[in-house]
Amino acid sequence: MQATGIQTTVRTGALHLEGVTKRYGTRTVLDRVGFDVAPGRLTGFVGGNGAGKTTTMRIILGVLAADGGTVTLDGAPLSTSDRRRFGYMPEERGLYPKMRVLEQVVYLARLHGFDKADAAQRGTALLTELGLGERLNDNIESLSLGNQQRAQIAAALVHDPEVLILDEPFSGLDPLAVDVVAEVLQSRAARGTSILFSSHQLDVVERLCDDLIIIAGGTIRASGTREQLRAQHSTLRYQLDSSGDAGWLRSEPGVTVVDFEGGSALFDVDTPDTAQRVLREAVGRGEVSNFAPQHPSLAQIFKEVIQ
Repeated sequence: MQATGIQTTVRTGALHLEGVTKRYGTRTVLDRVGFDVAPGRLTGFVGGNGAGKTTTMRIILGVLAADGGTVTLDGAPLSTSDRRRFGYMPEERGLYPKMRVLEQVVYLARLHGFDKADAAQRGTALLTELGLGERLNDNIESLSLGNQQRAQIAAALVHDPEVLILDEPFSGLDPLAVDVVAEVLQSRAARGTSILFSSHQLDVVERLCDDLIIIAGGTIRASGTREQLRAQHSTLRYQLDSSGDAGWLRSEPGVTVVDFEGGSALFDVDTPDTAQRVLREAVGRGEVSNFAPQHPSLAQIFKEVIQ
């Protein structure tokens, strides 16, 4: 789905946090938090309630002051003018319920300096891209919660921000709406926007993000690309599907069977050589339709690193 009538600019927008610390009295809510949000990449920010995600985002936006550490954009400290080029969607609803959908988005575009005609063109194109083309003249309060969420995403995007920060953007969306919003975000990343978003929906994060950050108790527990995190947390686990009975695996040296049913088995091995020995034995016993290493899901990695 392509937007029409919106002019965009390719930018650099590399966001870098280093040693960011925040305290409330004697309680430390962020402890030397550091990570990068790269241009043209979707960065997922995951953690439980109270982990420090929203506090980190508010420090990036200048809503809260850090007690230590730095936040830079393209290597320079963030200024007020830099933050005007940011887009932000809070977890809480932040739109005016009595305003019409297009009127709301146009109003916000004009606050960013666009004239009335350009603001209307941009707002109409963006809302249409987000699937709200038939609801432009409806009041915000008449929309479903999911459609209000789409309108709020449009409000964060209408000025074509260089850095986009979204707090739980998929909350309240049905699977089809998730796909629409994901496509919009991917298109903005492809244009060079740096995107940081938090979400409790780990399956969506895993599918959508290029880079991942896991935070718990105010500290970063893991960060990197999806592939890096999977490699760092992978075990020597394999799936075997064969025509015979896979029960023989239980007596193989160096093999621990995790799950077993008929000719299928999920198992861990002590070394890669053991895996190859198992494969040879399986082929000798019958037809093998599948033999493949198993990589951990983001949910599994998340549970592992926050313990």
